[in-house]
Amino acid sequence: MTVTAAPTDVSGLRARFDAELAAFLDRQGLQWPDGAPRGVFTALHRFVLAGGKRLRPLFCYWGWRGAGGADGTPIVVAAAALELFHAFALIHDDILDGSDRRRGEPSVHRLFADLHARSSWRGDPEAYGRNTALLCGDLCAAWSDQMFHECGLGTDVVHRGYAVFALMRTEVIAGEYLDLVSGVGDGSVASALTVIRMKAARYTVTRPLQIGATLAGAAPELVAALGEFGDPLGDAFQLRDDVLGVFGDPAVTGKSVLDDLREGKPTVMMALARDAADRVQTARLRELFGNPTLDAEGAAELRDIIETTGARKKIEQMIRVRADAALTVLNDAALDEVTRTALTTLAAQAVDRPV
Repeated sequence: MTVTAAPTDVSGLRARFDAELAAFLDRQGLQWPDGAPRGVFTALHRFVLAGGKRLRPLFCYWGWRGAGGADGTPIVVAAAALELFHAFALIHDDILDGSDRRRGEPSVHRLFADLHARSSWRGDPEAYGRNTALLCGDLCAAWSDQMFHECGLGTDVVHRGYAVFALMRTEVIAGEYLDLVSGVGDGSVASALTVIRMKAARYTVTRPLQIGATLAGAAPELVAALGEFGDPLGDAFQLRDDVLGVFGDPAVTGKSVLDDLREGKPTVMMALARDAADRVQTARLRELFGNPTLDAEGAAELRDIIETTGARKKIEQMIRVRADAALTVLNDAALDEVTRTALTTLAAQAVDRPV
């Protein structure tokens, strides 16, 4: 194991994750099958390295450190592998949601649909874009598995952490299905909270933390404590994401503020607005929310309803309650102060994102 001075700054760790991702992708490029067009590889190389907060690798790394693991290249590689899984989830999620923008650029399915249209190829550009993006997402999932197993940690160590990795994958896909079901269901606050826990919260915070800790041989009590910290923090992160999806600045978030509203995304915030709406507001919600032709004026009216019903204020309260609960657990957990400080910083960055 190559041991370096362990950086506690987020930017330093992100740079290390990016370097390992770039090196892994470069190796895949050298092994790209002869005769296969390189468009998929080129698109994925750009997509994976084009930005992102790298939260999942960061939480994985600090789960490892918190369980007594030493800094070194193998854990950085193992943690970075989670970013490839994240790429899989984003690509597929954009297909399911019909989102045309991601990180300020065209989403992967939109990129290939536009390529088809510009090239005047035969067939349906939209179907080509979706199908190609599905393959891109599948490849990212396979690469994530490969990078994790090739991280340089011992076989028994990798196998131990991979059990949590596999659980995370199952939860994300089950959560995506729950999201589809909730879109045709009762639209309740309870169902929306279940979706964000399964689909996003655990794979953003809890499972990465537990993967890192389990790789380091953490005691069951620490793994459980990291779960008690990660679940509410992950919920707060996703609740903030949902607020940004409607009220955020697209120049900062990289996504349109129309996508979630046009899709009729069954978020907790919209469930709260629906519960508190009067008769007139309810009628407008039915007319505007989920309308694929919603324009900026209609979106502004929806934002006003969310504000006047008190839904946005309630969401902010829910975010703060969950973040505070997570920090309370963190303060009591059996962690060294370096890890505790790093996780406190990450918690703030996950939740306190400007609108």
